[in-house]
Amino acid sequence: MTDRSAPLSDRVLALAGLVQALAQVRRIADTGQAHADVLSTALDSVFRIDADSAEAVYGGARSLRTGLMLLRDYFGGSMPDEQLPRLALAVIQLERRFVSDEEMVMRVQGGIRALDAAAERLGSSHPDVLTALGALYADTLSHLRPRVLVQGNPHYLGQAAVVAEVRAVLLSAVRSAVLWRQMGGSLWDFLLRKRAMGEAVQELLA
Repeated sequence: MTDRSAPLSDRVLALAGLVQALAQVRRIADTGQAHADVLSTALDSVFRIDADSAEAVYGGARSLRTGLMLLRDYFGGSMPDEQLPRLALAVIQLERRFVSDEEMVMRVQGGIRALDAAAERLGSSHPDVLTALGALYADTLSHLRPRVLVQGNPHYLGQAAVVAEVRAVLLSAVRSAVLWRQMGGSLWDFLLRKRAMGEAVQELLA
């Protein structure tokens, strides 16, 4: 359910979670390596389906500093990685298809809940959990259109473990896109609310 009364800061945090996850996808695809703390923030958010607030989904606003800085650049008219906005738009479009498919939503939620115990015991970024999350994405969201196409180093994107990690983090990006919509987010944020969004980002970074 969409909460249009939610504070703008909640919407910004969800959007920061989205772009931070996608920046991590780009890093993994290019280098085969993830930033451990950022990876944990992304994957932990997948399992916090029933969190009380946007901040609780990510374990606090500080965990999203990288994403907030990327949003600051974007709303300030400067985005060093030109692929990030394209990827974000693709994920936002994918989220619309996803939430309209009730059966798929149930499959994804059920798959996540089935992994709760393993993620709690091993950690959300454990290879076994990553592989399972990647498989869940491959079996569900990857069949929707538009597909989220990730470019990177073919050497790494040819490795099953790297592909699974990319898919797992993409799942977290979709989770953030769902949260953003639930907090009242829409594409109008990028057209009519850029100044307000930019100010909210600065407040969260302060």
